Amino acid sequence: MNSKIKNEDLNRLSIEAFKSADKKPIIVILDNIRSLNNIGSVFRTSDAFRIEHIYLCGITATPPHREINKSALGATESVSWSYCESTLDAILACRAKNYEILSVEQAEKSYEPHIYACQKSGVALIFGHEVDGVTQEVINQSDAVIEIAQEGTKHSLNISVSAGIALYEFSKKFI
Repeated sequence: MNSKIKNEDLNRLSIEAFKSADKKPIIVILDNIRSLNNIGSVFRTSDAFRIEHIYLCGITATPPHREINKSALGATESVSWSYCESTLDAILACRAKNYEILSVEQAEKSYEPHIYACQKSGVALIFGHEVDGVTQEVINQSDAVIEIAQEGTKHSLNISVSAGIALYEFSKKFI
């Protein structure tokens, strides 16, 4: 029988150790995310996969915020982040690092995350507004579009679920 592992036996990094540890060359860009719970969930998932940085853009709220902290569970303290009024400014910062810019959206000529072959030393994954998604202006500035296949009746996944799937798939590419 398998026994559940106790939290104290998981050997997780301290916040200080996390901050100085090597990160995956993955940047998350949140483009006008309105749900504070989604923002917090993306922080927590970003901590789990040890991503490099999060850009919070447009109307996306920033820490510290009680509602973000509810789902982040402290990850706002471990994961590096900054705010950009414009998502296009965040894209420029990622281009300056020679990162691929990938919008996570439903679009023509999109790639599934597990199939996409990264061409550069890192990626910036853009996740858009819960209803409107990633804007066409931002897609036009992207190197490619990543689409998570769906087979049900709904047209989209929750942004925090999409982030979890995409970050899992892309973190495997940078082991």
